[in-house]
Amino acid sequence: MGVIRFFGQHKGAVALVMVLLLIKAGCELAIPVLTSQIVDVGIAQSGVEDVDALEGLKAAGVDLFPLQMAYLLRIGGFMLAFAAGSMALDVAVGYVSSRTGAKIGRSLRSRLFNRVVAFSDAEINQFSAASLITRGTNDVVLIQNVSTMLLRMVLYAPILAIGGVVMVMATNPELGWIVVVAVAVVFSVIAVLFRFTLPRFKIMQKLIDKVNLVAREMLTGLPVVRAFNREGYEEGRFDGASLKLMRTQLFTNRAMTAMMPAMMLVMNLTSVAIVWFGSAGVAAGSMQTGDLIAFITYAMVIIMGCLMMGMISIMLPRADVAVQRINEVLATEPSVQDPAPTPAGAMTTSDPISAGGDFGRASSSASIPPDEGGRASAPAEGVSRPSPARGARVVFDDVTFRYGDEGDPALSHVSFAAEPGQTLAIVGPTGSGKTTVVKLIERFFDANAGSVSVDGVDVRAMPQADLRAQFGYVPQKAFLFEGTVASNIAYGGAAVGGADGAGAAGECGEVGTAGEADGAGVSCAVGESGEAVSEDVIRGALSVACALDFVEAREGGLASPISQGGANVSGGQRQRLCIARALARKPRAYLFDDCFSALDYATDAKVRAALPGWTEGSTVILVAQRISTVLSADRIVVLDEGRVAGVGTHRELMETCPEYREIALSQLSEEELSGECVEGGAR
Repeated sequence: MGVIRFFGQHKGAVALVMVLLLIKAGCELAIPVLTSQIVDVGIAQSGVEDVDALEGLKAAGVDLFPLQMAYLLRIGGFMLAFAAGSMALDVAVGYVSSRTGAKIGRSLRSRLFNRVVAFSDAEINQFSAASLITRGTNDVVLIQNVSTMLLRMVLYAPILAIGGVVMVMATNPELGWIVVVAVAVVFSVIAVLFRFTLPRFKIMQKLIDKVNLVAREMLTGLPVVRAFNREGYEEGRFDGASLKLMRTQLFTNRAMTAMMPAMMLVMNLTSVAIVWFGSAGVAAGSMQTGDLIAFITYAMVIIMGCLMMGMISIMLPRADVAVQRINEVLATEPSVQDPAPTPAGAMTTSDPISAGGDFGRASSSASIPPDEGGRASAPAEGVSRPSPARGARVVFDDVTFRYGDEGDPALSHVSFAAEPGQTLAIVGPTGSGKTTVVKLIERFFDANAGSVSVDGVDVRAMPQADLRAQFGYVPQKAFLFEGTVASNIAYGGAAVGGADGAGAAGECGEVGTAGEADGAGVSCAVGESGEAVSEDVIRGALSVACALDFVEAREGGLASPISQGGANVSGGQRQRLCIARALARKPRAYLFDDCFSALDYATDAKVRAALPGWTEGSTVILVAQRISTVLSADRIVVLDEGRVAGVGTHRELMETCPEYREIALSQLSEEELSGECVEGGAR
């Protein structure tokens, strides 16, 4: 059972539960003995244990009622004490078991979350977000509940059953064969149920994944569903997935429901058999009535112990499936990993689910993978951090990359360099690999061949945190977190190598001091990195992104709430807040992944006019669809079907690159291009 390995870190709790259960079993097994004494001595012998003494008292005419009541009260008091002790011990066992199960669930959720956070996009796509959510919630809760039941029931059932067998043999071994037959029947019923329900339990978790996947997809794409009047189709998809899950659950639940009546039938037939065969012993005088009652009670204890083991055995297959699913996630090594600092720091366990390590640290024993030519792609020896220069030099050297193991490359032999203090624009038709370039710089994926380097250091030779601390990233799809405007802008905290100079004054409004303010009365927001970001920096970034006006117009200003995903702001506002979030970080390089497409032309122009003052000295890599956005760039890289079609300024590319000229003329006329070129200062 895979669940048992979780108790390795809770040996003290398991030992305590074992001791408590042993004492509890002793209390419960003592009660039938006392019941037998009440019947045989307290009632049949008027509370006098010695038969000869009883006869003498009767002959002397002594009133036996006071003796009988005293005996019954004394034995009854013992029974109440044992029952109360059993109840108190049961509460203690329940507390310790529940606490241990909760700790197992917390630890497992933490390790699973840390592992998923370390995954690259490739691993996320491999499992699917819906499946990872199910594994982190439904599967973990199932393991937690089964862990609690294992401590409370599985440990207790054999103790109780073994104790019952000992007491049965001590009471009347001649009737022991009845108990043996009853136990054999119980285990036969459990085996049959196990045979039919195990395959369904394995299927059930996958069906839950499917239901979550369909529901998540439908809710995410609800506007599209409504726009095309496909509610009925989506309801049919969900009903189909839900129906399969319902049928599987009905089968397993019916099997579980059938088990209890079968067990009750076995228990009742056992009682009848014991009374039938035991009555002969009572009639013959070889067995007392109290012993017969105690024998029936102990038989029920043994059968109940087997029943408890049977009930938990039905749940164990499903829990084992959950363990396998979680182990599958924890055993998956991220394709993007930090270089191992020392061999001693590498993870050595072959069983990640039982390891107590922190799976969120991507420092597993992974070296830089070779490229397709078989050569290592880490040119710098012993260097793990970029130089502290203001701007970052980003170089693509003959980079080839494909998503997955099959299919055409998204990028083929791409080479270019983004110099510090300059703006490099990347343009090209849809599907040409522009966003892929940004993802390789941020190391969301690793190149299959060639290398991506920052200041001469291969990105695979740097810790991911150090690498990404150099960049201010604005994704193509804007995303905000639940919180406030200030908490979202300060999300990235202070980046490595951030400037302390004054912010630029843009056309959208007055820009405050961009450096950290040390004057009184200036509040700060704390980003997720733990670095404080001053209010002046936040306001400056918002102003450059043309977002300060609408933020101040909202009730609460910087403290105004932002819902999950930024659903309570428009698409353009959400995009501008994402731009401000990257600007507030003051990084060494800015990565704008087609983030200006959600802005109108006027706002686009204002933001681009304000950017140079704020990003002065930093490297700017700008992915764009609009030619007007890239006219003033120092260099423009043109991608076509994953290959570099041209590199140069706007003016040079208009003369030498047909692909660029075609894109430019499809958006602007010759006169507009000339005018924009002169106005934007393009060379």
